[in-house]
Amino acid sequence: MDTQTQVHYRTVAVNGLDLFYREAGPAEAPVLLLLHGFPTSSHMFRDLMPLLADRYRVVAPDLPGFGFTTSPPATAFAYTFDHLADVIGGFTQALGLARYALYIFDYGAPVGLRLAVAHPERVTALITQNGNAYEEGLSSGWDPARTYWQDPTPENRAAMRQMLTWDTTQLQYRHGTPDPTQLAPEAPALDFWGLSRPGYDEMQLDLIRDYQSNVALYPRFQDYFRTHRPPTLAVWGENDPFFLPAGAHAYRRDNPAAQVQLLPTGHFALETHVVEIAGLIRAFLASVPASA
Repeated sequence: MDTQTQVHYRTVAVNGLDLFYREAGPAEAPVLLLLHGFPTSSHMFRDLMPLLADRYRVVAPDLPGFGFTTSPPATAFAYTFDHLADVIGGFTQALGLARYALYIFDYGAPVGLRLAVAHPERVTALITQNGNAYEEGLSSGWDPARTYWQDPTPENRAAMRQMLTWDTTQLQYRHGTPDPTQLAPEAPALDFWGLSRPGYDEMQLDLIRDYQSNVALYPRFQDYFRTHRPPTLAVWGENDPFFLPAGAHAYRRDNPAAQVQLLPTGHFALETHVVEIAGLIRAFLASVPASA
């Protein structure tokens, strides 16, 4: 492998945590910050990073509660999206990432968009891959979570444990995927290992409860799109059971120049369409002066 595209695996101290991240590409190159979602980690970017690292410095951290980042128990750490954004903001400062393009997926979307709203001058471009910011992008698969938000009883919290099972983890990879033989079995296995560690269930249930804060912030995110018009590429697995294609198209409502590309696959589009997505990203970023 070209040493320039070799992925390196590192940790950095951020807010008292040992934050794990993957990094590749020239140190002086334009930065692309990759933010993963539930229930995965920076592992989801393992095939994408080498395809971009000849031209970009690609950096992918594991959020607290995921992957290999130190994750205190829920009794000692607030698992909220505001707190995750604070940690990732500290991560960008620790690495000296003054300006970057953002790749946001699933949970990474509300984390990354909090960073963009707080410091719009730092974000050169936005790539959203099934990273939702609109009510119409939420499918009926969110109905149990909405019930939990409206009535956070122990019974409704217990019902959300279904999201932490092996069957649901597999479903998120397999649903809507045109060719299941393209799915690397270690990806859902690693995710489920992460969910199964002692205490991680409570971290995840706290984040599911707090997801309502993201929905409440949708108008603020949308105001950011209208006001700052960040160059935007929405590339979406159109068969996603949780985030509908309408959520991709909605970006154009507030930023008419946003590019939208739907792909015939599911939630984890990188598992089946990484080459296509890498090509779309390279062409998109090449058209953005600050990221070229």
